[in-house]
Amino acid sequence: MKKNILVPTIALFVICLVATTLLAFANSVTAPIIDELAVKTEMESRKKVCILAEEFVDKKENGISYAVGVDKDGKELGMVFTTTAKSYGGEILVMTGVDMDGKVSGVELLSINDTAGLGMNATKDDFRMQFHGLVNGIKVMKNSSNPDNNEITALTGATITSQAVTDAVNAALADFEAVTGKAGAN
Repeated sequence: MKKNILVPTIALFVICLVATTLLAFANSVTAPIIDELAVKTEMESRKKVCILAEEFVDKKENGISYAVGVDKDGKELGMVFTTTAKSYGGEILVMTGVDMDGKVSGVELLSINDTAGLGMNATKDDFRMQFHGLVNGIKVMKNSSNPDNNEITALTGATITSQAVTDAVNAALADFEAVTGKAGAN
């Protein structure tokens, strides 16, 4: 009776030990590659949302982490903030560029897990470009082909995603105001 239980228990233990060892080895090999890719992706995204910047200086102020985009002479051209918001498919991660006048200079979605063909359309340029030049307090309009100042048109069938991206962008603009003490103006 003891032998009937002991052999499968030992076999299961050995299988788990080998699997754990292989997973640990795979993680040790891939972790640095994944980290390097994440840094590269972040730098590319920063350049997309603050296109005139030659380099970025990481800063932390008032509990807010951000990057300042500077030109070759060190002149500040804009700031880059990464914020999150609750969306239909979970939390989204949005990188927002803000020029020194407090206006959105670019929006990149770093992480989104919404419905394909609906919420995932938020990654398309035509949706993200709506934010350019807007300031804090952006509103989402449904079924609007001609949004007013500081409004964007929601994605068809993905109002929750549209609102989540807008919330994340507004949070970045609020962070800009908190760091600089100035609000953007249209």
